[in-house]
Amino acid sequence: MKRFFDNELETFRLHLMLMGEMSIRQVRDALKALVDADVALADRVIAADDELDKLEMEIDDEAIRYMNLRSPVATELRLVIVGMKASHDLERVGDEATTIAKRAVKLAAEPPLKPYVDIPRMAEIALGMLRDALDCFLHSDTEKALAVVRRDSEVDAINKQLYRELSSFMIENPATTTRALELMFISKSLERIADHACNIAEEMVFLAKATDIRHRDEFKNG
Repeated sequence: MKRFFDNELETFRLHLMLMGEMSIRQVRDALKALVDADVALADRVIAADDELDKLEMEIDDEAIRYMNLRSPVATELRLVIVGMKASHDLERVGDEATTIAKRAVKLAAEPPLKPYVDIPRMAEIALGMLRDALDCFLHSDTEKALAVVRRDSEVDAINKQLYRELSSFMIENPATTTRALELMFISKSLERIADHACNIAEEMVFLAKATDIRHRDEFKNG
């Protein structure tokens, strides 16, 4: 793919990578704020969301300008379209980090309902998927992209297990309901982050092979 990167496309690609790193850092900081009950860190995550929003708009502007001025060939056009879609997914990852941070602020005021084991494990899998999906953008590695999609079931399984456990807490002791619901929402945010990583990985396959694998189970089940 690199032969198609002129200066404008290289800038576009670098901005997308920057956005990816920012979104990953936001999620990591939000999780740290949760585990450490660090309200100040959570507030910084919330405040930093505007940076991702601005970068998404900048990437969109660069893409539209390139398409208007350069009449890109098919491969370059796919790159620009995929980059725009990926930036939207990364912006949504940032939104989920903000959601986690806001719920971390609420949970910091009370003792932990249970040790934070499953949620950090979900986060590591989801962020690993996201980083691998972005790496595919650099190296056109479709096998790695497909592996990202297949890992989504791991996050789904932990999310379902956690929902069952937290539901039991609420049934057995209604006083835990508020904390259990906050943790459920955080778990759902992490599941969505994994879904965004899958979206990006699927787009990377389209970029490399011009093949749309969305909703095609034969590619996702190994």
